[in-house]
Amino acid sequence: MGKRGRRHTAEGDVPREARPGIARAFVRTLPPLLIIGGVLLDLATPPKFTGAPLFSAAPLIAAPFFSLANTVLTAVVAIGSLIGLHVYNGNALEVESVTEIVTVVTVAVLAVLINRVITRSGKELASARYIAEAAQRAVLPEPAARIGGLDVAARYEAAQADAFIGGDLYAVQDTPHGVRLVVGDVRGKGLGAVEAVAVVIGAFREASEQEATLEAVALRLERALAREGTRRDGLDAVEGFTTAVLAEISHEHDAVRLINRGHPPPLLLHPDGKLRALEPAQPALPLGMTDLASWPDRSVTAELPAGAMLLFYTDGLSEARNAEGVFYDPAARMVGRMFPGPDSLLSALVEEVREHTGGGATDDMALLAIARPAAGGAMSPKVTEEHPSA
Repeated sequence: MGKRGRRHTAEGDVPREARPGIARAFVRTLPPLLIIGGVLLDLATPPKFTGAPLFSAAPLIAAPFFSLANTVLTAVVAIGSLIGLHVYNGNALEVESVTEIVTVVTVAVLAVLINRVITRSGKELASARYIAEAAQRAVLPEPAARIGGLDVAARYEAAQADAFIGGDLYAVQDTPHGVRLVVGDVRGKGLGAVEAVAVVIGAFREASEQEATLEAVALRLERALAREGTRRDGLDAVEGFTTAVLAEISHEHDAVRLINRGHPPPLLLHPDGKLRALEPAQPALPLGMTDLASWPDRSVTAELPAGAMLLFYTDGLSEARNAEGVFYDPAARMVGRMFPGPDSLLSALVEEVREHTGGGATDDMALLAIARPAAGGAMSPKVTEEHPSA
């Protein structure tokens, strides 16, 4: 047989027929890992951060793959761990703590019901996709409507039809250094991408509080992905790389600093409808690709006029195509328009994408809009490159 028709198998390759079993075994390790991760996150971060989303995700992921008894056991351990942490922290009777406990209990009951439905129907594949989406929502909570004096809105739109769950992510946090945020897209689909999202967001939330510069935050994300890749014998095990934009808005709200790692550039919309794409100073590799090349991050700074809005998005928005194969262009659609707030901007974009694609989008999209409250006239942004200190 010629070379073209021959199937080569490297010595370390896993036979194709064995891969589903390995994947299932991997998924079975996720619930205990999430519970352990939730405990460590709660203990290692300030009191305002919580591992409740991870505790909620554990029984949901267990439901389609575990027996009823093990699903119940996972739910009990997750609830018990959360209650134990609140007792340890001395805030078990506070309203926020009770709300978190009730939420995890509710999700646990839902997980048990899902387990019973799957057992009776046998539709494991369809249910796995649903559970993956629920797990993703658990680790990707919607941010508050107002953070650090800025108006915030976020949307996660899952692809329709038979598209897989993706790894789009966002997080916003008020820190001593300003309002910091990250919007990114983990390469890959399914539960592996969901767990990689949890790794990136967890590292971002911790680094944002502790690091004085945005460059240092980006470096911490790199290290987190590297650690996870080493633990699983290669970055591909955690879906490889992550395109991302990190931003820092000053406490005065008059400027935004950006580091772009291979992600679509944010759009700055002025109150008079003028628009500018905040392009990076120079191209940079996505997070998790330092094995190929590395160089110091270079940030850009842009003025943020009063009443202006920033739109961060993943490529599910800019690569949404209609029946003729024409891509949706968010910049062209936004220029010259005015929106009363970030939520109305995102609602308009989501509706237009649905109309553009005929409801047949094939990729998830994450949208995050930040608005500086109007307090005066707008001015033209000046974008300057900032070099890292030696």
